[in-house]
Amino acid sequence: MPKVSLYNQTGSSVGEIELNDSVFGIEPNNKVLFDAVIMQRASMRQGTHKTKIRSEVAGGGRKPWRQKGTGRARQGSIRSPQWRGGGTVFGPTPRSYSFKLPKKVRRLAIKSALSSKVLEDNILVLDNLVLDTPKTKEMVAVLKGLNVDRKALIVTADNNEAIALSARNIPGVTVVAANGVNVLDVLNHDKLVITKAAVEKVEEVLA
Repeated sequence: MPKVSLYNQTGSSVGEIELNDSVFGIEPNNKVLFDAVIMQRASMRQGTHKTKIRSEVAGGGRKPWRQKGTGRARQGSIRSPQWRGGGTVFGPTPRSYSFKLPKKVRRLAIKSALSSKVLEDNILVLDNLVLDTPKTKEMVAVLKGLNVDRKALIVTADNNEAIALSARNIPGVTVVAANGVNVLDVLNHDKLVITKAAVEKVEEVLA
């Protein structure tokens, strides 16, 4: 089982914690990680793009000229696709880009993401993280004590409004609850700061 240092809120080491080998100690599967990131990014797309076909553009109610005898090519409407201002052929229409991966693949992806942070030594486990009131200054002090000066993902056991509000204005810092941990967030941040209680919740679900 991988062992990592356990820190308190001020950044001092208070011991070690053993992480579940089946969650934090597997060999990351890069193919599955790639598929999971593509799935998440696809589901974030709005898909509201829209072009008008010939029946939706304005004008073109009558035949522009008679069929024969003018010397010009026959035309049925000035809103046909070949005309300026005409309808678009095979243009995009509103759609959903989301798709799903099998449950086992999704679980393997999040395990791979968490294990990659352990292998890179980019995981910091806190014995507890408590802020009485929302205060950005206090959260900055916590991160400074942990030597976190890059993008960081803070994972708490439950939704904590004080912590979320305290970190909201810090560039590159995101706060999620243990049940909201996802592959894209883990990979998109340099450091993973997670509380001991959150580790237990994650292991309970994924182990």
